[in-house]
Amino acid sequence: MSETKIKMSPTQWLPTILTLVFFFCSLALPSRGSSQVGYGYVVRSVAVDSNQKILTATLDLIEPSSVYAPDVQTLSLHVSLETSERLRIRVTDSTQQRWEIPETVIPRTVINHSPRRFLTEANSTENNTLEDPSSDLVFTLHNTTPFGFSVSRRSSGDVLFSTSPDPSDPNTYFVFKDQFLQLSSALPESRSNLYGLGEHTKRSLKLIPGDTLTLWNADIGSENKDVNLYGSHPFYMDVRGSNGHDEAGMTHGVLLMNSNGMDVRYDGNRITYNVIGGIIDLYVFVGPSPEMVMDQYTKFIGRPAPMPYWSFGFHQCRYGYNNVSDLESVVDGYAKAGIPLEVMWTDIDYMDGYKDFTLDPVNFPEDKMKSFVDTLHKNGQKYVLILDPGIGVNSSSYGTYNRGMEADVFIKRDNEPYLGEVWPGKVYYPDFLNPAAATYWSNEIKMFLETLPLDGLWLDMNELSNFITSPPSPGSTLDDPPYKINNLGGKASINQKTVPASSVHFGNVSEYDAHNLYGLLEAKATHQAMEDITGERPFLLSRSTFVSSGRYTAHWTGDNAAKWEDLAYSIPGILNFGLFGIPMVGADICGFADDTTEELCRRWIQLGAFYPFARDHSSKGTARQELYLWDSVASSARKVLGLRMRLLPHLYTLMYEAHVSGVPIARPLFFSFPKDTNTYDISSQFLIGKSIMISPALEKGTVSVDAYFPAGNWFDMFNYSFAVGGDSGKHVRLDTPADHVNVHVREGSIVAMQGEAMTTREARTKPFELLVVASKLENISGQLFLDDGENIRMGEEGGNRDWTLVKFRCYLNGKSVVLRSEVVNPEYASRMKWSIGKVTFVGFENVESVKTYEVRTGERLRGPRISLLKTFVDDDDPKFMSVEVSRLALLVGKKFEMRLKLT
Repeated sequence: MSETKIKMSPTQWLPTILTLVFFFCSLALPSRGSSQVGYGYVVRSVAVDSNQKILTATLDLIEPSSVYAPDVQTLSLHVSLETSERLRIRVTDSTQQRWEIPETVIPRTVINHSPRRFLTEANSTENNTLEDPSSDLVFTLHNTTPFGFSVSRRSSGDVLFSTSPDPSDPNTYFVFKDQFLQLSSALPESRSNLYGLGEHTKRSLKLIPGDTLTLWNADIGSENKDVNLYGSHPFYMDVRGSNGHDEAGMTHGVLLMNSNGMDVRYDGNRITYNVIGGIIDLYVFVGPSPEMVMDQYTKFIGRPAPMPYWSFGFHQCRYGYNNVSDLESVVDGYAKAGIPLEVMWTDIDYMDGYKDFTLDPVNFPEDKMKSFVDTLHKNGQKYVLILDPGIGVNSSSYGTYNRGMEADVFIKRDNEPYLGEVWPGKVYYPDFLNPAAATYWSNEIKMFLETLPLDGLWLDMNELSNFITSPPSPGSTLDDPPYKINNLGGKASINQKTVPASSVHFGNVSEYDAHNLYGLLEAKATHQAMEDITGERPFLLSRSTFVSSGRYTAHWTGDNAAKWEDLAYSIPGILNFGLFGIPMVGADICGFADDTTEELCRRWIQLGAFYPFARDHSSKGTARQELYLWDSVASSARKVLGLRMRLLPHLYTLMYEAHVSGVPIARPLFFSFPKDTNTYDISSQFLIGKSIMISPALEKGTVSVDAYFPAGNWFDMFNYSFAVGGDSGKHVRLDTPADHVNVHVREGSIVAMQGEAMTTREARTKPFELLVVASKLENISGQLFLDDGENIRMGEEGGNRDWTLVKFRCYLNGKSVVLRSEVVNPEYASRMKWSIGKVTFVGFENVESVKTYEVRTGERLRGPRISLLKTFVDDDDPKFMSVEVSRLALLVGKKFEMRLKLT
């Protein structure tokens, strides 16, 4: 081919130049092809109220996209600084009302202010801010194309949440369609550490880049990793590393208050929500510490419910107990083995044909069940039964079914009660959005408790679980939405083994919108029923949960398996639920599915004894695993449950702290040590309270564990010997023989304890003991909360006066030691005549003996003639000495002062 040269004038070149410019510019812009899900919005107008507490804006669509159906054309943005600690950002359709969680389900604060300043030019370059001198939160509306917003700290400028899109990535654009919302925020990858967004079984407490976290409540065994499980909690906590201005540990929380199904993608440098309905209702909690985030979060969603004192004892359950004699033999087995047993449970085996509120007349007849429960109660023990929400429809003589039909309280589809299938066979499901359902449910519970005076209820299968998958309604986008969330890890239909999304609740609310709320609504109705019926503090255990479920119920991590990895995964599981405002949480000890082994069960009770909720539970058809069946497991159980029983006053005080401030009972290490970045990745250890650390063996055949100890002196909780110390954190290899678990307490702690016992009732008759762990550098403190353990109120709420809070402080000044108590509302403890019988001081450095000792209570002075004083030199490190003062009789309700002079 010959070469041809063409000469062109400058005007002839212009179209070609423009084409090339457009081509290269388009490479930096998102494609306008039909595959792009959306193009974002621009700001049309803005108004800010005179108090700088509310900003509103109107947003217009830039360009339509048909992917996942058409966009909503015009949106309303409403931003409010609701308190100095909490910012709310709400985006919804400006022309019609959309589904959002009713305030009757989860109340929210609404503040109205009048608008003051208007931005009328949609193309203005001005950014608009919302800030107040009382708050460290600053909201900025970026009037760009597309628009974005950010939330930052006033004190440092650190950006906490930023939705400004990446022009090269359409997945970062703000999108708002009827059944698809997309919200994306950039994150500082090198500094941001995210925790939360459950419920999933994960190997790591900290979220891992590349994770997609799906929220759609499903009945799938928790032995399955990285899939959506029983509950939905669209909340995360972000603990940041240092940025040069802020030191490490600055923490905030983010909640997307939305009950619809969603995928949350975490890529390290970005978090993106893909939601299939509802609105954007975003809350940012300022912190700046993990404990303060929990205080702010639970102040908003509701404080955790107080749990009865007895619920902190040990629980035993199995799916597959054959009859009442089987239950009695288990209780007898624990007693003979000398292993504490507080609560006996029964799964669906007790039911007649697996129908709620019935008793199997052959294997669990009413007379024998009443006798069994009466014996438990006489022994200071309790009894809990399971309830499933599905009400059997296969018997016209079944009163619970008939009364439900008469009250018209079941979920409907095509104007008829939806017919599902669970354990009883064909079932209808109560609709707890219907106020009449709560009345119906309460009446059924009341009648059943009149038959059998049980002590708590276990709410299972409430995701909702269904043994069948109903076909979708023809043409229904509810049953078959355009965007497929990653349900069950494989984008399964959202109707898979649950109530169809096109089913209808009271008020014409679709199951599509309310699906994730069912467990919360059932727990709320059941909690109120138990309060009304018994007049005492309820104990509920629910498998399915949502935001604010902690106001009503405890939780367990569901159907795990008797595998070593499940043992390890239980730690992130329980710690996550502490972040979700459900501090009373545990995992099935020794594993639910599959046959456990002696070694696994032994290691599991060594860990599980320190779950806030400690229950052994196994499945039908598996080998029995009661703790007394193996000598080595029984021996370990006596050791670790013995320590748990001694720690009951401390655990219960932590329950009080959770109830009044939201801080978890079981905590990640970064809660107490947020400035220590080494704690951010730890998923194999945890804290009980602020300073008791559990470092369990989690692998088969291991006789040592790698543990991290934050700065400070740490002492063994079993013998008070010195373990590890220093000015900075240390990784330590700990011996962990078969019969031992590592439990350590940190300097600066005062831990209230009692003597060992077989039940909590017996334990509460023992004198109190104080463990005081000395520190030269830090305040030494602790507290003890006391009430009857059953009052509906916990602490001063509602004018309640039947409680006492004792605050302990210890001061070291050279060789002088002073321990003091301050008593709040002392009348109750004085009336109960509780006393402290022993005080043990641990960790005195370079001390030889006690020169003088005295105790003062009011005007009375007690000397060594009244009490017995012993000193012990630490065999592992002779520089430490312990002092035990026993034979005391210090009334808890009266303040005291104890002084030691050391040499």
